[in-house]
Amino acid sequence: MYTEGNYIAKNRRLNGYQLSKLHTFETAARHCSFALAAEELSISPSAVSHRINGLEDELGFKLFQRFHRKVELTSEGERVFWALKSSLEYLNQEILEIKNQELSGTLTVYSRPSIAQCWLVPKLAEFSALHPSISLNILTGNENVNFRGYGIDLAIYFDDKTPEKLACLHLMNESIIPVCSPEYADKYDLMGKPENLKHCTLLHDRQAWDYDSNTDEWSVWAEHFHTPLDESNRGMGFDRSDLAIIAAINHGGIAMGRTKLVNKRIKNRELVRPFPKMEMKCEQRYYISTLSNQQCPKTNAFIQWVKSVAEED
Repeated sequence: MYTEGNYIAKNRRLNGYQLSKLHTFETAARHCSFALAAEELSISPSAVSHRINGLEDELGFKLFQRFHRKVELTSEGERVFWALKSSLEYLNQEILEIKNQELSGTLTVYSRPSIAQCWLVPKLAEFSALHPSISLNILTGNENVNFRGYGIDLAIYFDDKTPEKLACLHLMNESIIPVCSPEYADKYDLMGKPENLKHCTLLHDRQAWDYDSNTDEWSVWAEHFHTPLDESNRGMGFDRSDLAIIAAINHGGIAMGRTKLVNKRIKNRELVRPFPKMEMKCEQRYYISTLSNQQCPKTNAFIQWVKSVAEED
């Protein structure tokens, strides 16, 4: 029979008095034993049973099934246990971060795939050595993602425009220049001869600075240096700049390289610049984005570190 008292009991929220009983429940659920819970809590098994009985009465459902020599969680008890366990882990993490001035815990960084692969990830060991209590979580993608939806603390983008409603900080400039393997340059006699591009396969990032920038990198570069491209040129498009670079290293064509991302490959002689004087500064740049009101100490520590690394390059 429905009564106002039943409705109030069913929908009553937890209060401070019940927290001690929840602590007893968590201990008993973790051990699946009232006796072991009693030993950990330094109380009697009957006191454990009494607290849990009282909690069940107040919640309006059973947390344990009682058998002769053991107890098992009910399905409702399982749900409460995992919710309580998750809450305690979150609370413990927050306390740990406060004690360590928040220079600990997980820091989630979102980045364009190419800069993560070619520039950021190879340098992360240095950050981990400086801040061993911070656990990095690196996500990549070409979209401007929802920070809150993915739990992102900061993002590194490459574009000439910045996302709305985010705090943005300049990281470093970029320039582009054609690159290919030494073997490919010899095969097509490219060194110092941009007119021989007409014989080549042009490799490009179709999402260089826009979700559908297609061959814009090559077009902008060619126009800047008054180097017409043959419409009959073979092409190969990718959704990541680093994939175009891998294709170039493996003699698949000549790629439009971003200097920050290919410098190491050039030093290692995996790639060459057939036209070394034809490097063009991009309007696009790398920048860091964060939620305006969520720059905690661990986020600031990463920003300071990544900016110092960018200044050295």
